[in-house]
Amino acid sequence: MNNKIKKIIPQLITLLFVILVFAFFSINASINMDSRGIDFGFGFLSQESSFDVQFSLIDYDGSYSYYRAYLVGLLNTLLVSFISIIFCTIIGVIIGVARLSPNYLIRNTAAWYVEFFRNIPLLLQLFFWYYAALRVLPLPEKADALLGVSYLTIKGFYIPSMIWNNLDIFIYSILASIISIIFIRFYAKKIQETKGKQIPLVYISAAILIVLPLLSFLFGNVSLSFEIPVLKKLAKTSYIFEGGISLPPELIALVLSLSLYTSTFIAECVRAGIQGVGKGQREAAASVGLTPNQVLKLVIMPQALRIIIPPTTNQYLNLTKNSSLAAAIAYPDLVLVFAGTALMQTGKAIEIVSITMFTYLTISLAIAALMNWYNKKIEIKEK
Repeated sequence: MNNKIKKIIPQLITLLFVILVFAFFSINASINMDSRGIDFGFGFLSQESSFDVQFSLIDYDGSYSYYRAYLVGLLNTLLVSFISIIFCTIIGVIIGVARLSPNYLIRNTAAWYVEFFRNIPLLLQLFFWYYAALRVLPLPEKADALLGVSYLTIKGFYIPSMIWNNLDIFIYSILASIISIIFIRFYAKKIQETKGKQIPLVYISAAILIVLPLLSFLFGNVSLSFEIPVLKKLAKTSYIFEGGISLPPELIALVLSLSLYTSTFIAECVRAGIQGVGKGQREAAASVGLTPNQVLKLVIMPQALRIIIPPTTNQYLNLTKNSSLAAAIAYPDLVLVFAGTALMQTGKAIEIVSITMFTYLTISLAIAALMNWYNKKIEIKEK
């Protein structure tokens, strides 16, 4: 009993200290706000924002509330983070494996890539892509078509948009494909553990992902058409593309800089993970007749992932937080829209900064929880 008390007392003291520090700053802030006649509250969220945003995933204009502006900034932040995480993961894995290639040219090219992008500050890379690369692109009326349907201009990247008929049926077919693949994976794992046979999961999964959606087109009356961007003249010297999807240059620059910068750290995580697997594992796998690709897929990567996932999670968190640099090039993310424009108009510094901090904290905890779940799922368990 005494040992339990001894373990609890330091924790209680620490908790009490944190509470006292928080109470001190809260009371101090409250006194200062009262002396200046500043009210504390979140009622401003329902007030009209009275400012526009150049890029939004949902309907928005100045007549909407500050809460709507918060959602616009949040969705834009999630969009750039999600796209960048996908790209930096793909690039990082490729570069990480390439760094261990026996080919001199491939190995050293990958090494130079890592050293180059890792050692240039992210903000400078962001400025380079936005001001030096994208701001020198042609005006819409002078842009050449890419593949006849897309246009890369100083005002953004214009691509065709998809117009669906009976989209819900197509989504159901995709969900059915995913569920079928999950069941097949469980079945294949059971067969491998009991009989030692391998089922070609890649080919079967690819066939399911193709066949079921194709059946929805043939028998579910699903159809797909594309809306191509068309150049329109607004004034004597002003042109713009209408139709399709417009990706602003700020989004492109931010995705490029975040992806290239973060991929270098992920590449090092991948390289360290692969090198963390003993050479004896490779030699034993090769001695039983496995090809180099099978050795990497079946022996090396399952063991390397337990080393790769934890530091890669940190890089995902860093990428999400680094996306706040978007304010430097006026991309309307959470910091610029809510912690910038909304804060200056309302003067609600404590409330808005608190909401912004809590939002980033929630996103980071969600990413960490997801990656920890995946790390737990793939861990090697002895039977």
